[in-house]
Amino acid sequence: MTRNYRMRKRAETRDETRQRIVAATMRVHDEKGVAPATYSEIAKRAGVGVATVTRHFPTLGDLVRACGAHVWQEMRPPTPDAVGTVFEGAGTHRQRLRRLVEELDAFYLRGALRLSLAARDRDLVPELDEFLGAVEAGVEAMVRGALAPSGQPEHVVAVATAMMSFPVWERFSQLDWTAEALTDMRVHLLECAIETAHQSRPDM
Repeated sequence: MTRNYRMRKRAETRDETRQRIVAATMRVHDEKGVAPATYSEIAKRAGVGVATVTRHFPTLGDLVRACGAHVWQEMRPPTPDAVGTVFEGAGTHRQRLRRLVEELDAFYLRGALRLSLAARDRDLVPELDEFLGAVEAGVEAMVRGALAPSGQPEHVVAVATAMMSFPVWERFSQLDWTAEALTDMRVHLLECAIETAHQSRPDM
């Protein structure tokens, strides 16, 4: 029993150290981005030695993936399996578009800082590319869900997905408008983009 107790305490200590390293890493990432962060700075923030950090996370990819799991839970990105719930009760085309805008706006607002930093370092850290790829797949799934009843062709879906992307939201968020006014404008612009794309052919 004493041996089991010691093993359990050792495991608890190991888990606590690991979580402390992840928390410290996320603070450093939030302040300066992923690529510029160093193991020495992370170790200092976590109150451990560099060797301890590398023992728990041998590579930068290991550390980024561990942080990404926490960030995913905090940001709650859109996922394909949530599409049905999001659009439940939205009967008209405009209601579905508004639900889409509101859902993605809320997500982007939650994750704005980390999405911006991840996009900046995306080409430098493969794990960030994987993370953002999963986010973008969820956004596209939401767009497809919103447009599903109207049976839009692929090029229209692509245009609507581009309109709902984080970089576009980021630029609109810099306007000195109320949240309601921004939502109304984005819904209207999305309607116009869909209509224009529907009347056009990609090869024209």
